Amino acid sequence: MLTDLYPSRVSEKASIMKRKDPVVYSNPTQPAGPLSQGELDSYEQNGYLLFKNLFSPDEVQTMKQELGLVLEDNKETDSKAVIHEPGSNEVRSVFDVHRDGNFFEQLSTNERLVNIAQQLLGSQTYITQSRINFKPGFKGKEFYWHSDFETWHVEDGMPNMRAVSCSIVLTDNYEYNGPLMLIPGSHNWFVSCAGKTPEGHFEQSLKQQELGVPDNASMEWLVDQAGRIDRATGPAGSVLFFECNIMHGSSGNISPYPRSNVFFVYNSIENQLANPFSGLSPRPEFLGNRENIKPIIPTNDPIVPRTVSHS
Repeated sequence: MLTDLYPSRVSEKASIMKRKDPVVYSNPTQPAGPLSQGELDSYEQNGYLLFKNLFSPDEVQTMKQELGLVLEDNKETDSKAVIHEPGSNEVRSVFDVHRDGNFFEQLSTNERLVNIAQQLLGSQTYITQSRINFKPGFKGKEFYWHSDFETWHVEDGMPNMRAVSCSIVLTDNYEYNGPLMLIPGSHNWFVSCAGKTPEGHFEQSLKQQELGVPDNASMEWLVDQAGRIDRATGPAGSVLFFECNIMHGSSGNISPYPRSNVFFVYNSIENQLANPFSGLSPRPEFLGNRENIKPIIPTNDPIVPRTVSHS
């Protein structure tokens, strides 16, 4: 039985503990990666790296076309893997896109992404979760501050902080259209959240998370430590890598400009999901992959449309 290094939702009071895992994992048997020592140091200190224009305008246009097809295909679906905005039928997220057997599955193996993830995690990787996020102009809802790892640990059974999220920006991210906000350095601390997780919590939390979120005092302390809040802004084609435990969130989008991104979570092949530390049943496969786990083999195939037909 695995030791719970990061107990959370076990008390009515929140608490903060020091991180017990490395941030950058070194492995001399892994081939050299694309990141410089300066970039590795920045990631270790701040908990994220933003690469502007990692993908070309032509590649972004192809991704947008495929994203539009995914949105159209899922407007009327009742699949639990498709999340709608609270109070409307607008699509908020489509999960498990790396298993579509098509364009986004191929994109998830692209060497520009995978090689960075492997270097940060010191091992081969697999994808434990993927999704496309839509934040439409005027009505895209906020997502409150949270650490992804806290949920993945409590509800999915991710043992250690050895995963990195990769967000491919498909629409220009401005300071005014609800960009991701991050608290630099917060990944070095784990906020043990108050409350107890009910069975099936994911059905509510994917629309509006109320459990597994930090209390105000913890947030104030983290921001005081950082001295600032960063915003991940940049042109379409930029890619943000952020550490699984960094505290992040986004405000609502009341501008006319939509914000969309493709999101892959690369987890170390040595950090596969165990039994949830909440003691509850695991969340569905589309939220935490457990089946047929294999290391990703990076590819350098061109980013071109692969879709043959859509219903």
